[in-house]
Amino acid sequence: MTTSAHSGRLMGFLEGLGGYILFFTDTVKWTFRPPFDAKNVIQQMVEIGYNSIAVTTVTLFFTGMVMALQIGKAMDKILTGSSIFIGSAVAISMFRELCPVITALLLSGRVGSSIAAEIGTMKVTEQIDALVTLSANPVQYLSVPRFLACLLMTPALTVLTDIVGVMGGAVVAYFGLGITIDKYVENILNNLSALDFLTGIFKSLFFGVEIAIISCYQGFNTSGGAEGVGRSTIQAVVKSSMAVLISDYFLTYLLQFIE
Repeated sequence: MTTSAHSGRLMGFLEGLGGYILFFTDTVKWTFRPPFDAKNVIQQMVEIGYNSIAVTTVTLFFTGMVMALQIGKAMDKILTGSSIFIGSAVAISMFRELCPVITALLLSGRVGSSIAAEIGTMKVTEQIDALVTLSANPVQYLSVPRFLACLLMTPALTVLTDIVGVMGGAVVAYFGLGITIDKYVENILNNLSALDFLTGIFKSLFFGVEIAIISCYQGFNTSGGAEGVGRSTIQAVVKSSMAVLISDYFLTYLLQFIE
């Protein structure tokens, strides 16, 4: 591949990144400008948060079960009886990594695709142009409510999946490893710190922002009719999922310095 081709790809990447940054700053700016559409924000919170409870809790419940089963068996192989510590092993891994990351990935698929498709359809049917004609700012009307809803509901769902994931581990610990619930809970309380819990919540804030901004941006930049809407939807899911996984590494690395 020629140098010019590499340069073109690099420029395209930087232009795209700049577009996301400008869209993010524009969304934040309009967040603090009246009028405040509380009704729209609440509707988005229901759609993004409440309607995602089933898929996130079921997924993380069984993830907790799998974690307990795999780690417990491995611990007993290394040292017989060491599976008594399975509670803290499951809780720390779920709180720090699995719950915030898997919850965000599920939201990227369910919510990200919905946001991009909805706004993209409005763009290709010229409904966004109609908003401008009516003196309504499209970013304030469409992006801000979804941005606030993702910012609030992603951490809320992460807290819920933290609890459900630990409960899934408790089921396997009791029925599969013969560990009583009180021993399971006691081990968690003795070894889990507030930082373990707050780390996942902190990450989920960033994940929520990434999902909202990327999905809204893809919707606003849709073109080409129904085919373009489908393309924007796919890009929203893929890019937001990649952003979650990439940022997770850097956030984990930076959080090591405050432990």
